[in-house]
Amino acid sequence: MMDGLSRRQGSPAARAIKRFRRHRLAVAGLVVILLLTLLALAAPLLEAWRGVDAEAVNLLARNASPSLAHPLGTDELGRDVLARLLRGGQVSLAVGLAAALVAAVIGTAIGLVSGYLGGRFDAVIMRLTDGVVALPLLPLLIVLAAADPAKLGLAPDLLPPEAQGVLRIVLIIALVGWTTVARLVRAATLSLKTRDFVRAAIAAGAGPGRVMRRHILPNAASPIIVATTLSVGNVILLESALSFLGLGIQPPVPSWGNMLTGALDQVWTAPSLAVWPGLMIFITVLAFNFLGDGLQDALDPRSEDH
Repeated sequence: MMDGLSRRQGSPAARAIKRFRRHRLAVAGLVVILLLTLLALAAPLLEAWRGVDAEAVNLLARNASPSLAHPLGTDELGRDVLARLLRGGQVSLAVGLAAALVAAVIGTAIGLVSGYLGGRFDAVIMRLTDGVVALPLLPLLIVLAAADPAKLGLAPDLLPPEAQGVLRIVLIIALVGWTTVARLVRAATLSLKTRDFVRAAIAAGAGPGRVMRRHILPNAASPIIVATTLSVGNVILLESALSFLGLGIQPPVPSWGNMLTGALDQVWTAPSLAVWPGLMIFITVLAFNFLGDGLQDALDPRSEDH
């Protein structure tokens, strides 16, 4: 029994968890992310419990000060700021996580195939990656976000307008955000495909698809997880910037970015309307960055437990 316990404590997963727990900022970031996610998911329940509606307009209560009924006050249309912050968190967190995951899938597929096949294919793919990296990111996103899907031949009525806006931003950001993961996966693949266990699988008759899926991809998971976690914060910033410019999530759907846009005209008379969404963006991005740093240390096999 003691031998089994010792083996479990000495497993790579146990050591990674131990290293992660020592990274206090990463643990704090994880706690903050989980708390924000739970609050955002529970937004409808909290609104029903408090008897408020995030979309209810009350012009007689415009820019009201914090009170028991409205702990963070109301905005320029008399809507409850706390309820809209939580609703905006649903959208901003969903866009950040979804775009980061889609970009990770695209980058993983490109990097895996490019690194394994090598040769001219690898050279072409890497030059394409360099070209995407060299493009000015924010102006490119602004141009893509300003494009009308209907004029591009895409059916606009397949999804509700709210879902269309979220999906469009996710796809736009993912289409230019895959390069970091692609480079990391390619580098890991180039290293792993020369290992003995990969050569043994090839000698046993395993095809390229099976080798990449069963032998290379699981061993390249660490950089993928770290890069995806770190990219969530960047995606939230990009979504907020696009929404602030009026090209992201469109009202009445709240996001932290378009809440900042709505507060722009009230910044001198009601500065808290800009402070709260800005603070949420700052805290969330910081938490994801801390979490990514902690995962990087925890998943690095060269880290020492001392």
